[in-house]
Amino acid sequence: MIRNWRISTIVTHLFFIVLCLLFTIPILTIVSISLSKESDILAFGYKIIPKSIDFSAYQFVFANPHQMIDSYKITIFVSIVGATTSVLIMLMLAYVLSRKIFKYRNFLAFIAFFTMLFNGGLIPKYILITQYLHLGNNIGILLLNDIVTVWYIFILRTFIQQIPEEILESAVMDGASEFRMFSSLILPLSKPAIATIGLFVLLRYWNDWTTPLIYISNPKLYPLQFMLQKVLLELQSILENMDNLPSSLADLNKIPSETVRMALAIIAAGPMLFVMPFFQKYFVRGLTIGSVKG
Repeated sequence: MIRNWRISTIVTHLFFIVLCLLFTIPILTIVSISLSKESDILAFGYKIIPKSIDFSAYQFVFANPHQMIDSYKITIFVSIVGATTSVLIMLMLAYVLSRKIFKYRNFLAFIAFFTMLFNGGLIPKYILITQYLHLGNNIGILLLNDIVTVWYIFILRTFIQQIPEEILESAVMDGASEFRMFSSLILPLSKPAIATIGLFVLLRYWNDWTTPLIYISNPKLYPLQFMLQKVLLELQSILENMDNLPSSLADLNKIPSETVRMALAIIAAGPMLFVMPFFQKYFVRGLTIGSVKG
């Protein structure tokens, strides 16, 4: 029995080790390609360990370092402030919709759900934001655009409804106000849900490049993803017009093409890889949400 248990444990561990390697190898390969010479990529293909270390791809991306640093600042600010504000607003809405004593909660839930099925469309939204709210070329649009996601509100509401009603009733008997119950009870007890939804919202803000594409034309307000998109378009323009370049430059080996694409992926996704471990314990706790003890 002990031997079978040990064999099954070893097999399980080996399976997950192999699975982790399968997830890790592509990331290591991307890093390796971004640090390789373009000539080595064309000659030897993709390698986990680069033939030689070369930073040409990153030099191409950071050709204008001040603009890239400003884009990083914009993205970090928008991601932190936007994600925090978004989660707080959605959690407050979810708390209101979860309270059975609130008379109009079903009506408001229907209104919120209705917006998931129908919306005004892109053109009316663009006219509203630029002509009436005057948020064009304003950092506010990066924060406010899609700040509330109804689907996340319903997920948070479902989680809050799983909190025993007796806890809230005892707080009411002690004289706690709704705001006190929200700040002292709901917020601490909802950490797994807040962390999960917060990560999704943070990734949405971090990866958002369509909002600046539509509403931002001021280079000083370009977030990171949009700036990287512009770098990629410039690279594609160079490759498409190689026939018009001087003969000294019209050499594919001298133009970092594949390496730049991988460098862009590292620059865009790298910071989020360091954020994930801080949310891991909440994801593990979230696996037991709704389970039955006994």
